[in-house]
Order: sequence, then C-alpha cells, then structure tokens
Amino acid sequence: MRDAVTTPANSPGRVLFASLIGTTIEFFDFYIYATAAVLVFPKLFFPAGDAATATLQSFATFALAFVARPIGSALFGHFGDRIGRKATLVAALLTMGISTVVIGVLPTYAQIGLLAPTLLALCRLGQGLGLGGEWGGAVLLAIENAPPGKRAWYGMFPQLGAPLGFLAATGLFLWLTEKMGDATFFAWGWRVPFLASSALVLIGLWMRLRLNETPAFARAMALHERVKVPMANVLVQHPRALIAGMFAALATFVIFYLTTVFALSWATSKLAYSRESFLIVQMVGVLFFALLIPFSAWLADKRGGLFAMLLANVLIFMFGIAYAPLFAHSGMLFMVVGMCIVGLTYGPLGTVLAQIFPTAVRYTGASLAFNMAGIFGASLAPYLATWLAKTYGLAYVGYYLSAAAVLSLIALLAKPREAN
Repeated sequence: MRDAVTTPANSPGRVLFASLIGTTIEFFDFYIYATAAVLVFPKLFFPAGDAATATLQSFATFALAFVARPIGSALFGHFGDRIGRKATLVAALLTMGISTVVIGVLPTYAQIGLLAPTLLALCRLGQGLGLGGEWGGAVLLAIENAPPGKRAWYGMFPQLGAPLGFLAATGLFLWLTEKMGDATFFAWGWRVPFLASSALVLIGLWMRLRLNETPAFARAMALHERVKVPMANVLVQHPRALIAGMFAALATFVIFYLTTVFALSWATSKLAYSRESFLIVQMVGVLFFALLIPFSAWLADKRGGLFAMLLANVLIFMFGIAYAPLFAHSGMLFMVVGMCIVGLTYGPLGTVLAQIFPTAVRYTGASLAFNMAGIFGASLAPYLATWLAKTYGLAYVGYYLSAAAVLSLIALLAKPREAN
C-alpha cells in the first residue's frame, strides 16, 4: 500500500527554502513587535506617566500573542491534519502578515486614547494566531520531506528562521534609529518595519503555493489515518507526549526571551547602554545563535535528538547560575554565550517535538506542545524577569532560568518514544 501512494515530489531546495522563508517572515514580524514593545509602544500607545509601568503594560500586550498561539495551534493544526500542510501554511502566513501590517497604520494613544492599546492588543492576538499555526507546519514541511538519517538537518531549516528574522528586524530598527532623529523615528519611522513585512509575505506566499503536499501526509490520507478532531485525539490519546513536549521546550523559550527582550530593556534602562549599542550587541549574539543551529542539528542526527537537547539544557542551567555576574561584567560576552546555548537547544527542538506524535495528529500535537511552552516559558518571561530583578536583584532572573532548565531536563527524560 505504501508503494501505491504517489505524490509529486518536492525538490529538496524548494522544500528547505519554503520552510526557511516562511518562518523567517513570521519571526521577523514577531520580533519587530518585541523590539517595538521595548522602544516604541510604552511611549506611544499607553498613558504618559511612570516609564516602568508603561513598559510593563507594553510587555503585557507582548504576552498576549503567546496566549493566542495555542489557539492558533488548535485551529490551524486541525486543518493541517485534516486537509493538508500546504493550504494551512498559506493561511497561517496571511493571518500573521495582515496583523503585522495593520500595526503599522494604527493611531497612537495621543490620537484616539485607550482605543490605541486595545487595537494594538487585537493585532498582537492576530500575530499569535498566525505564528501558532506557522511553526508546526513549517517543521513538518521539512521533516516529512527529509531522507532517512537527515530529519534533524532538514528540521533545523525552519528553526533558522528565528535568528534570520531577528537579525532582519533588529537590523532594520537599528538602521532607522541611526538614520533618523528621535522625533522622526517616533513620529513615523517605527512604522516602516511593520509595513515592509507586506513585501516579505508576498514572497513567502509565492514559494508556498508552488509546493506539493508532503509524502507523509499523503500516505496517511491514503491509509485512512485521518482523525475527525485532531486536538481531541491529542488530548485523549497522547497527553503524555503533549505535557512532556511542552515542558521539554520550556527552557528554550525562557533563555531566548531573557537574552533578547528582557536583556534589551534592562541594559538600556539600568546598565547605561544606548539603544543602538545594545541592538548591535544583540545582533552579534544572534549570529552565534544562527551558527550553532546547524551544529546542533548535525549532533542530533549523529547522537540523537534527546542527547542534543539534554546537553543544551544542562548548559542552560549553568548559564542561569552565571546570568547576573556575566551580564554585569560584559554585555557582549553575556549575549554570545547565551545565544550559543539558544542555538544548541533550538536546532533539534522542532524535530524532537514532531517525532513524539503520529502523522495523523502531528501538526496539532507538535504545535500545541511548542506554543503551550510559549505561554509558560516566553509570555511571562520579560514581565516576570523585570519584577524579579527590581524586587530581588538580577541574580534571581538567573535562578528563574535555571529552574526552567531543571523542568525541561525532567520532561525530556520522561517523554515517550518516537511515533511513526
């Protein structure tokens, strides 16, 4: 029966580029919001007053997307497991792209009052819905087209979209702040990255519309493995995989957002870094993030994804202990070390999560696990870290990170064996 299933083959180059370009666009959209949440939104979308309170309010809207991501996982995962990966990925990209472009034309608090943060929050929810459906589909597009022994290598291409999107978003903000004075930047310059994403979305749509369905999904449909309600199936028949996958990804989210969003806020408000200088520091760190992803994928194919993830989380635990003194000593060293570890854990993560769910519910299961981890590991990270640092000191931010690593290590050891 397996041999009887024929589906037009996707060329490796087309598959890998389509999975990479899509997540790059999605993460570009996501990170321009994260950067603006620190630099722009506290000043333009919330009432004037205490700067720290405005920043916390801005981080609260930042967190909304992580609440929406599991909903996006359930929604897009349902159709991804029922009608196919290709059409669902196109819909997810459009949802994310439209939400981002609309942010670029929103009026500010000075213009429409409390309606401004309300509309901003709604657009942020749209971003979360889109990314909730994007990530899982992109990973499956890659690994379900992978040859034997290359699953982690193929699966790391969507993961590369994270550092590439971050570099593009941060680089564009840095260029704008260098070319414009503060008055111009806050008047209209900050809108440019949000509006520019429309061109990137068109490129991503063009690439994805040229793809064929993945062989694994086509085979599952030919064997009548489709389930009626994928999310219900995941919750009832695969709860161990869902819970273990969620906590296995927890520390990955925490370390990333503590070395990006929180670090940018803390460095520019407490450590006397200018906005431009720390954005450069972050861009250097993200280069190391990108370089370590291929290495971690190679390691996962050679030694297994579990080994690669366990090693990365041990290093996350150690980095948490050194977090405060390292940050105080050298922002650049802190960023490079932290982002190297992020690359080690992020590279094999998609493949590890996808392989613990069967094909018929893989889109829903992997997406839910990843995005539920986003709620607990990322949505609260900048907010909670800011509160911990102000209340108890920066060292407690590191202890928070180390605790997350312990939970991820336990989950990795408890996860089920690979599914079909």
